Amino acid sequence: MRLINLKTLVVKEFIESDCPPYVILSHTWGADEVSLQMLQTGGVEALAGYEKIKSFCRQGAANGFEWGWVDTCCIDKTSSAELSEAINSMYRWYQEADVCYAYLADVSSNQQPDLQKEEFAKSRWFTRGWTLQELLAPSAVVFYLNDWTEYGTKTTLQHIISKITGIPVRALLQETKKFCIAEKMS
Repeated sequence: MRLINLKTLVVKEFIESDCPPYVILSHTWGADEVSLQMLQTGGVEALAGYEKIKSFCRQGAANGFEWGWVDTCCIDKTSSAELSEAINSMYRWYQEADVCYAYLADVSSNQQPDLQKEEFAKSRWFTRGWTLQELLAPSAVVFYLNDWTEYGTKTTLQHIISKITGIPVRALLQETKKFCIAEKMS
């Protein structure tokens, strides 16, 4: 598993059993995402994807973390074997992260509270298949708006997230032992 150093933005490979504590990014892909090779080669500073990585790293470091994981630059997507392994490991990586930052690029902090709540509910992040496991696997999820203003957590926003997604609150809070078999299978 590769992690990015939040201060230097250098990617380093770790054996999963010796992985340090890390923060993980959940986001929707946009234009100009930065791959592992692009990050290692350099010359990516003007790309929007680089700014997202840099802001994620800044936020994680401010919260006391040294390492982070971002799918765009911590997986070698030129290797089909590595990509396949990463896809199969993704849920576990999100589950084992200390915290997940869900970045909502399409929700502005410059809105009135009612409009912001509406933008949050309509965020592209809630429409993507990949983000479902990124919402459910981690015990802690913090939502950030497009300027990296903290909006709330999976716990503080549990009722609105449940309404948006149709996922029961107890599933959001990882109380899955309380589900009957039929609920788990549906």
